[in-house]
Formats: sequence, C-alpha cells, structure tokens
Amino acid sequence: MKRLENTVVQLIPMELNHIKGIFKAAQDQRIWEHMSVDLTNKNSVIQYVQDALRKRENETDFAYVIISKKDQSIIGATWFLDISKHHRRIEIGSTWINPRYWRTNINTHCKYLLLKYCFEELNLNRVQIKTGHENIRSQKAIERIGAVKEGILRNHMIRKEGEIRHTVMYSIIREEWAQVKTDFEKRLLQQ
Repeated sequence: MKRLENTVVQLIPMELNHIKGIFKAAQDQRIWEHMSVDLTNKNSVIQYVQDALRKRENETDFAYVIISKKDQSIIGATWFLDISKHHRRIEIGSTWINPRYWRTNINTHCKYLLLKYCFEELNLNRVQIKTGHENIRSQKAIERIGAVKEGILRNHMIRKEGEIRHTVMYSIIREEWAQVKTDFEKRLLQQ
C-alpha cells in the first residue's frame, strides 16, 4: 500500500511517529461515540498504532493517518480491513475524523482516493463499508458516495460499553466503480 493524496488530503501509512498527532486530533469525545476504541488517552493511542503496525505486518489490515493539506496536521485515520488478496476484496473502515472537519469535503476526498486505489491499482472486485445501526450520520455518508446497502448483520458486535451492535453492510463492486467515480468527479468532489 502506498501514500495517497490530492489537493485536499493526504493519506499516509500510519507509523510510530504519528502518535503525538493522532493523540492531539483524538481529544474530542464525540469521535468515539460509535467507535470500538477511544483514543483520548496516550496509552490507548500507543496501543492503537502498535496494533496497526502488527496488522500491517500480518497483511490483514492497513492503517492511514489523514492529513489536511490546508492545515498540514493529522486530523484522523482510516483503515483497509479484512484484506483478502485471494478474493480481491477489502473493507474501508475504522475511519474517524476530528469534529472540526465534519461536514467538510475531507471524508469525501478520503473515500475517493481509497476507492480509486482499490479499483484502479489493486484491481479489486469488491470494497465493503460497514457501520453501526445507530450511526445514522455514517450511514448517510456511505449512501451519499454510492455504496449499495446490502443488509443488516443482527447482534454482530459488542460495543466497548458492552451493548450489542447491529451492523449495516454496504459495498461497491468493480462493475459499479465507473459510475461511482463519475459521481464523485462531477458532483461530490466539487462540494
């Protein structure tokens, strides 16, 4: 996997030297409401980055830090998960962004770069995205980029507070990418 960027955002492979920037960006509790981690303390961030590096080495996941080109600072992270080279599929997930950048074009640009890389360079057949059943903001964002809702996995996960989470599954497949890309380039990236 490689660094991805455009005029708005950089996605840089996560490294140990990103701990300080991740910790700084992670200090708003609203980020963690629907997430399985909480990075508001330094030890959690250290563990998070070490876990990312271990999973990258095992080739199961690959984590990026998100850098705003305007501010030249880390503002969040996003991951490739559940990597299957054999089945040519991947999941984009565990994305979090500091609330200062919510409702901006940052996440749209991130998803475009990741999807373009998946379909045009990795030659994947499927990219899936999932979110919790209560995370309506995330569901709307996923639908906005053209992902198809496939269904709900009931009682799929246990959240960090011990509550059961149903998971809403979405995907974009290779045959849909040309139209999704056109929608990004003509509409979504212009906002």
